[in-house]
Amino acid sequence: MNAALKSFSKQGIARTTMENIARTAGVTRGAIYWHFANKRDLVLAIREEVSLPLIDQSDFTLLKQDDVPPLERVERFLVGLIEAVEKDARTRITFEIMSFKCEYVDDMARELREYRRQIDRLQQTLTRVYTEAQADMRPDLRPELAAMETVTFLAGLLRLWLMDRQATSVRGRARELIAMHVGAWRRV
Repeated sequence: MNAALKSFSKQGIARTTMENIARTAGVTRGAIYWHFANKRDLVLAIREEVSLPLIDQSDFTLLKQDDVPPLERVERFLVGLIEAVEKDARTRITFEIMSFKCEYVDDMARELREYRRQIDRLQQTLTRVYTEAQADMRPDLRPELAAMETVTFLAGLLRLWLMDRQATSVRGRARELIAMHVGAWRRV
């Protein structure tokens, strides 16, 4: 999987062959096929290795910390995602590959549907948290719309963070942007 990440990062998923991955890993193509039926299975394994811990973290941060106010849980969750991308190279590279080096056609179209399911799950979770936070939120906000806005904000923030190579731009100000985003929901 490390060799696949290196190959995908260098030349994209579509242009990477199982032969490229085997060469990078220093093994035969048969050794790769022993573990993965095809490139899509390899991409799925890499994505799951990163996304499942993040999903588990989101469930814990957003739903299971009853002693923390709901809006603070949302902020902690968003900061936690940025920190995961900052601190873990494998997570960052996986997000870069899936965001910028993957064509979601043919076999990979299923990955886009799976990503959509994860987004829907996150949106439903955020809707529950924002419903719980209604007493602390501006009265004109609907929880489902706030959840949709947060998912949209997060998708844009992550993509811009990944493209940014300067700590003075989005990378350096992500926490500030998150605080502003969540703060916009608060009742004045």
